Amino acid sequence: MQTIGDGLVEALKLLISFDSEVYEIICLSLALSLTSTTLSACLGIPMGLVLGVKDYRFKPQVSRLLYTCMSLPPVVVGLIVAILLSRSGPLGSWQLMFTPFAMVVAQMLLVTPIIAGILFNNAKQHGRQIKDFGRTMGAGRLGILWLLVQEMRTTILVAVVTGFGRAISEVGAVMIVGGNIKHHTRVMTTYIAMNNSMGNYAAAIAMGMVLLIISFVVNAVLYRFIEGENDAH
Repeated sequence: MQTIGDGLVEALKLLISFDSEVYEIICLSLALSLTSTTLSACLGIPMGLVLGVKDYRFKPQVSRLLYTCMSLPPVVVGLIVAILLSRSGPLGSWQLMFTPFAMVVAQMLLVTPIIAGILFNNAKQHGRQIKDFGRTMGAGRLGILWLLVQEMRTTILVAVVTGFGRAISEVGAVMIVGGNIKHHTRVMTTYIAMNNSMGNYAAAIAMGMVLLIISFVVNAVLYRFIEGENDAH
């Protein structure tokens, strides 16, 4: 218990002192996670809505595939990206290994199925009524898709926030493809893992506190939005 208490005190000192390395890591983590979540949302939102609403032959198989991809092991995703981007891999000439770009790609492979899967399940259950209403009003395909986005905006926000949580808390995949390089690819989760293995608990606890604060703020915003939507209805 004393170790935890001392670690918390040192963590607060580290955060209050505005240590440049710590805040550089925080900013990089947020930038990478926001980028990967935004790109994943651009792919996952229309994918989940369209696959959920449309009727096609292999819909049960697509459902199983999406749900399986939602729980992909991060280290396996990191390994696949590393093989593709390594010097001997098909994209090795691009020299993207151990770069923020590689980390964003790994996070996108983990986040996109989560966003698409959540929306697929919701659209499969409730999208038919929205689609029929749009057709009744004379809307085309893009109009129906926009109507789905409007009517399912709460679910979309939940999906995006869930994806962001997966991205910013990821350590296995980003460690493999990023390499935890100081001032280049070191993010909060890899920083915590490194300092924990070195016995530097104060630094690890400090970064863990930042992650908890970010999680609290994001979920508080989500809760306020959902409450506002419920009050509006």
